Order: sequence, then C-alpha cells, then structure tokens
Amino acid sequence: MVLVIAVVGMPGSGKGELSELVKEAGIPVFSMGDMIRAEVEARGLEGDPHVFGRVAQELRDEFGYGVLASRLAPHINSALAENQLVLIEGMRGGDEKDVFLEYWPNSFKVVAVNVDADIRFNRMSARGRAEDGDRNALARRDERELNWGVGELIAGADWSLDNSGDLETFKNLSEQWLNSLFPSH
Repeated sequence: MVLVIAVVGMPGSGKGELSELVKEAGIPVFSMGDMIRAEVEARGLEGDPHVFGRVAQELRDEFGYGVLASRLAPHINSALAENQLVLIEGMRGGDEKDVFLEYWPNSFKVVAVNVDADIRFNRMSARGRAEDGDRNALARRDERELNWGVGELIAGADWSLDNSGDLETFKNLSEQWLNSLFPSH
C-alpha cells in the first residue's frame, strides 16, 4: 500500500521539523514552500515576506489555486515507484488537496501541525528566513493562507500533532505518529 501524506499548518507551526524527521527516516519529502522559494529565485527577486507571498499569489492567480500541486504530483508519482510513503510539506488550500485526491483518491491523507500564534512568531523570529518578517507580516501571512483555505485543511486533517511544547517533545510525538503508520520505517 502506498500513502501520500500532506503536512498542513500555519506559518511557523513546525511543518519543516516534521518533514526533517520523516527525511531522516529515509522517506521522500517534497516542499511546496521550496517551490515558491525557487520561483522567487528564478525571477531574480530579493526575498522578503511580501515578495514570497506576492509570488505565491501571482502563481495561483495566473495558473489556478492548484498550480503547485499539479506541478508537484508527477514528481511524487516517480517517488512512489520506489517508496510506499511520500510526504508533502506545506499544502495550503482545498484546490491543492483536490489535485492530490485526483492522483491518489484512496491513498492521500493529511496531517496538521498545530501551535498558537505567539509560539509560532517566537520560533519564526529565531529561524531567520527571509519570508518571515515581523509580527504584522505574520498576521498578513496568516490571513493570506487562511484565505487560501489552510484553516479548512487543518480542521479536516486525518491526524493532528500538537507542537506547543519543546522540540524534543514534538519530535517524540512525530516519531510515534510515524511509527503508527509504518512500524518498520
């Protein structure tokens, strides 16, 4: 049985931490955020919170809200030829989910990473990514991603992982979740 799991969560919730754990287990991970970062670089733009959001919205406006999923799905299919589990980091909306369900109607699931905004902001401030910005930038980013549908994805997730504690606690919780899927990973 193959399984494709998309990780959803608000910016700074810990999607990347979960993805790193999954990568360390030898499971392929595809990042939708990396696709936006690559697009910003390909356009020769300077990365800041407004640029990343603007480019993501421009892609969606020009090609539809499922554009990133449509571009990513063939790569995931290739990875599934040799792996029974593939993780997608950073699904943002229902249109993306619909694309993935077209490809894997019986094998697609969603895991949400949850944590409140204050903790997310503090963690994002520490990681130093160009797209993060200040507290107002986070509020705008949250609003944009909620408009894309991430809130509905979080609410309807098949699994939910709480990331309110320290990193070690989250890693342990994530490892337990991964073991519940594939005990022999």
